[in-house]
Formats: sequence, structure tokens, C-alpha cells
Amino acid sequence: MFRNNKKTQNKNNQIQDYLQISEIKDGVVVLKDGSLRAVLAVSSINFDLKSSDEQEAIIYAFQRFLNAIDFSVEIVVSSRRYDIKPYLKLLKDRSYVERNPLLKNQILDYVDFIDGLIGEADVSSKFFYIVVPFYVVAAEKGGFFEKLSSSLNPRKAIFQKRELFETSKNQLFQRVGEVRDLLGGMGLNVAPLMTQELIELYYNYYNPSEFDHVSLSDINQLNVDRI
Repeated sequence: MFRNNKKTQNKNNQIQDYLQISEIKDGVVVLKDGSLRAVLAVSSINFDLKSSDEQEAIIYAFQRFLNAIDFSVEIVVSSRRYDIKPYLKLLKDRSYVERNPLLKNQILDYVDFIDGLIGEADVSSKFFYIVVPFYVVAAEKGGFFEKLSSSLNPRKAIFQKRELFETSKNQLFQRVGEVRDLLGGMGLNVAPLMTQELIELYYNYYNPSEFDHVSLSDINQLNVDRI
């Protein structure tokens, strides 16, 4: 039993060695190189259903977005499968209390139809994210007396580290606000992911076999309206 636990711990340590993430706090992803990341969930647009004038306006707004920002961003598209079982259970519970026989049969027929549909094909949806980076300018390494001062006064070193993080975080979220305003001109809704949402996002990404489905209730927690 002890050996298995030790093997599991060693395996987890080896996995963490390959991760670039150092920690996640205050809605910010801190990488091991000291740089910061903010992740924004973005709604989608059905471009084909827009008129030609609307399509041209969207293309122009996206061009303006690319020309306006002076930093790089990463666009991520994620496909997730829905766990539709809670929805089917809700329908079945509704049929139990339905007094109208016709409506009750229609609900049960609909449940059978959905159940057969998901048996033939996965019900999935695409989610869109924009990752906004901020790279902290590394200060030159201090000399012997500066290192000695930090070792003798660790509280001061911790305070300086926190102060640097807060300053960098503020500059990062200035970029986030700029990206949100520009994407809003395209009719898109943008919501920065908070700490818990970031943890779930990255954990699901690195453990796809454990979290193969995303429940509808979890997805509805995201404050982004899909268009």
C-alpha cells in the first residue's frame, strides 16, 4: 500500500515538472517564468446568418482589434461534451407529476428521442477563449549585499514580491479591459475566468479522461451569453 502511494506521488511530481503553471490566484495564472496570464471566455457569432453589411462590419471590427493591440494574444477553441443525463432526469421527474396524459406521453416520447439521439452521436459544444499575457520585466540580479539583505529580512522580500505581483496584475487587467472593449465592438460578450473557473479549466484540460463530460448546470455558471 505504501509503495503504491509512493508511486502515485512520484508520478504526480513528474507531471508537475512538465506543467508551466506555478500557481493560480486572484483570477490570474502565474507561470514558472514569472509571467502572468488572464483567460477570457468569449461568446460566438453565427457569421453565416448575418447580412452582408453585418459581416463586413464584423470583419472590420476584427481587423481593428488586431491593429489596436500592441501585445500578443492566444485564441483557444475547446470542444466539450455535455452530460445531458441531469436534463433527462428533470424531464422524467416532470412526467411523474404531469396529470395530462397527452402531455405526459409527449414528455416521455421526447425523453426517448433525446436518449436515442445521444446514443448515436455525442452532444458537444465549442467554447472560445482568449489568453492575454503579461511579461514581468526581470530586474538585474542583485549583488552580495542585496542578497544578504533579503536573507536577513525575509518579510521585506515577501512584501516586495507581493507588490510586484499586484502591479503586474493591474497592468494585465488593463490589457483585459482593452481586449473586452474591442471585442464588444464585434457584438461579442467577454467574461474573465475567476480563480475557481481557471482551476477547473486547466484541470479538465490536463485530465481529459477523468472529466469527459461537462454538465449543463456547470456551463450555465459562465457569465457569457452565447449569440
